[in-house]
Amino acid sequence: MKSLTPLALALFLVGCTAARDDSVAHQVQRVLQRQADAWNRGDVDAFMCDYVRGDDLTFSSGGETHRGWDQTLKRYRARYPDRASMGTLRFDQLETTPLGDAHALTLGRWHLTRAVGNVSGNFSLIWRRQNGAWRILHDHTSQSPAPPTQPAP
Repeated sequence: MKSLTPLALALFLVGCTAARDDSVAHQVQRVLQRQADAWNRGDVDAFMCDYVRGDDLTFSSGGETHRGWDQTLKRYRARYPDRASMGTLRFDQLETTPLGDAHALTLGRWHLTRAVGNVSGNFSLIWRRQNGAWRILHDHTSQSPAPPTQPAP
């Protein structure tokens, strides 16, 4: 059997690493992309699949904290009752930090592009690894203030 040269071995290993990035940050990024895809299809139920399903889930926004998966789903449905209000979601400026083997923290920004007015803000997510999958345990989302209106000339 012919052995690989050091250069060939290095290129092989780099290719394997680049092809499969299983870091916590990459896994979380895939979940967030799946959520954005579900949101952009108008599928709130699929969007919610990546939250911890149960009373452990907490969601903080607008100075209030809501508890439980069912309450969070009701809140999303009330706040975004149709496709026009949902718009197109995208995330950016993602920073994920592992907090041990079973938890992680993600900071980032969200953006909704909508005909009824664009909105954006920042968020922090605490993740719990359950049965090999990352689920959102706590979501703290805030909306950026609207830019000041310019006086008419």
